[in-house]
Amino acid sequence: EVQLVESGGGLVQAGGSLRLSCAASGFTNDDYTIGWFRQAPGKEREGVASISSDDGSTYYKDSSVKDRFTISSDNGMNTVSLHANSLEPEDTGVYYCAGSEVSWFKLRGMKPSDYHYWGRGTQVTVSS
Repeated sequence: EVQLVESGGGLVQAGGSLRLSCAASGFTNDDYTIGWFRQAPGKEREGVASISSDDGSTYYKDSSVKDRFTISSDNGMNTVSLHANSLEPEDTGVYYCAGSEVSWFKLRGMKPSDYHYWGRGTQVTVSS
């Protein structure tokens, strides 16, 4: 059984940093994807960044996220982290760790429907 547990959210001032962690376990497939999504109040869930279990290839939502956030993995994808720097109020939301049985190389973008497993989420609030 795949389990994903997030930690590290909190309240931070604009310009500050947070490190979100996802403890992942239970994958039996050797080639899968783990991603970070976020959902702001009243908005749809959106993909932020993803990483391949095969070779660590990464995807970022856009250039703004790529310039400020870094997704990484430790211990063979047992922990997937999202380092978020230069946070902006627009980054506020619930951040979810998600897992897909589909290879990162076969995914196009980050659609929630492509992900099979979800954590409960961790709240990130950025004050102005």
